[in-house]
Amino acid sequence: MIAEMDVDSVAGYFRSKSILITGSTGFLGKVLVEKILRVQPDVKKLFLLIRAPDVESAKLRIQTEVTGREIFRVLKENHGAGFDNFIEEKICPSVGNIMKENFGLDNSQLKEFSKDIDIIINGAATTNFFERYDVAFDTNVLGAKHVCAFAKKCPKLKMLLHVSTAYVAGEKEGLISEKPFLMGETLRVGTYLDIESELNLINKTKRELIANRSTDKVVRKAMKELGLKRARHFGWANTYVFTKAMGEMLLEHLHEGCPMVIIRPSIITSTLKDPFPGWMEGIRTIDTVIAGYAKQTMSFFLADLDLIMDVIPGDMVVSAMMVAMVAHSKDQQAHIIYHVTSSHHNPATYAILADSGHRYFFDNPPCTGRNGERVRLKKMRFFRTTASLRLYMAINYKLPLEMLHLVNITLCGVFSRRCSEYNRKYRFLTLLIELYAPYVLFKGRFDDNNLERLRMVRNKDQNNNEACWFDFDPRSINWDDYFYNVHIPGVLKYMQTELHSTSQNSNDVSRL
Repeated sequence: MIAEMDVDSVAGYFRSKSILITGSTGFLGKVLVEKILRVQPDVKKLFLLIRAPDVESAKLRIQTEVTGREIFRVLKENHGAGFDNFIEEKICPSVGNIMKENFGLDNSQLKEFSKDIDIIINGAATTNFFERYDVAFDTNVLGAKHVCAFAKKCPKLKMLLHVSTAYVAGEKEGLISEKPFLMGETLRVGTYLDIESELNLINKTKRELIANRSTDKVVRKAMKELGLKRARHFGWANTYVFTKAMGEMLLEHLHEGCPMVIIRPSIITSTLKDPFPGWMEGIRTIDTVIAGYAKQTMSFFLADLDLIMDVIPGDMVVSAMMVAMVAHSKDQQAHIIYHVTSSHHNPATYAILADSGHRYFFDNPPCTGRNGERVRLKKMRFFRTTASLRLYMAINYKLPLEMLHLVNITLCGVFSRRCSEYNRKYRFLTLLIELYAPYVLFKGRFDDNNLERLRMVRNKDQNNNEACWFDFDPRSINWDDYFYNVHIPGVLKYMQTELHSTSQNSNDVSRL
């Protein structure tokens, strides 16, 4: 049941609350922490679970990876000279690891930590499509289990919110409903998923690799390949969505007696407007193409421009999370899934992104010339099928590589280094296409009826001037304007920030 609310009640709900947040160093985690502190400065405490050897190290990580980032600019302006004291008062660095039972805390620490928690927001995850199976399993599967177990030990708990992904649905077509995963359910007919058996397989494989004295590189490669193999055996595209689905299964199975909301966003992009437009961190699915095109390292890619891409700005995801928590705060039996997506109510095709990108780079050519001059970029070429793209790559890249390899043999290895480099780039691009194909060729639409009902409740008080604080309606987005004026500039700004940071780190090393 969704409780009635107004915008003041959303912000007001978090007053005097103690909230445990995992994954606060990630992109969405930063947007969430900043938003709570800005709209409700009277929140009691934000306990940020951080992997660190001690509290001081955890505090330093928060300062450098969370509150020191640009997204806190507005909050800093609001508090002025008192910003550091405000952060010190409201944020409590908490040393712990969701991959460990009880977060690695002893009984006395656990009891002290759990007694004041009102809300748990589990945003910790590894989102790498090609992650090691053991790492992804520990974080996305066992992590969810450990968070749920901890939630049951919190006597004051009012809500557990878990962040998943809409793509746990797999490569389905048509309208995809907001329904839970049952234990053992898979996407391939005739298979049954036993999570305990998967854990045993991981441990057995690692023992065998160690017994064979495999190098770290060999172990890493083997665990990555095992993750993809198991994911595809059960019908998922990659290790990330596979392990996120298993995490959901465990929560469905174990959460009884613990009010729970699962948020399933689609591809999360830069902030639309809150606290300011275009803030982002990390290069995600569509951003890889934007970044590659801007650097002229990618002149073609896989995408059917007529298909719908499902993206949602990060600030809208956070607004939906906060409103959902309030809406179900009085229901101790709460158990609901929300698709925070755009494809159903405001679909955007890849053609819109391609057109926006071409116009943006035509109007704002990047500095890619030899002497730093601005150069007009050629239009990116898109292939509608993996077969057509593979054929193009075979003719234009694979065949020349084979010829270079033969010349290299004839000339006694003169071009060995160049052969190795080009082969590495070719394999990387091939893997990139393989991993991204399920997303750029996705033919489903995510039903967001549960979220629509939540929007209707939120919009009941139409005269409230602060309604924009918690906007998560994708129909308010003009996609062409968003990509051209907000997201693409945001991606390029992040690239420049990372380049500057890398340069500074290199300078620091050179001075040692």
